[in-house]
Amino acid sequence: MNNKIFKIIAKLLSFIADKTKLTYNEINIIVYYLLIPFSWLCLLDIIFNFHHLKIAFVIFTIGFFVGCRDFKTYSDWLFAKSVSFLNYFNRYGSNYFASSVWICVSLPILVYGLLLFLILK
Repeated sequence: MNNKIFKIIAKLLSFIADKTKLTYNEINIIVYYLLIPFSWLCLLDIIFNFHHLKIAFVIFTIGFFVGCRDFKTYSDWLFAKSVSFLNYFNRYGSNYFASSVWICVSLPILVYGLLLFLILK
């Protein structure tokens, strides 16, 4: 099951990469390090009824892109670090595909569920 979910997500990210003319690694970093955290901060701003978190994140992101000399190289480096992190769990009986699904799919879904629960309660 983990392999199927992994392949679906990987194909989706590859499709987006093809359509945007960015690399798979760049799309992966944009989604997991920018879009998902930004969406969580937007939800937290709704919960706390202010806009500070998303504004701070946008300012940080703009500063990052202004200062980043080569986003492709940076994305390749950060993607490699992310793969190393996910492979760390191999020593506990996991594998790259399972760790990817648990940390990059299941965990974000749980966070979204918790944040939406807090908004709707």
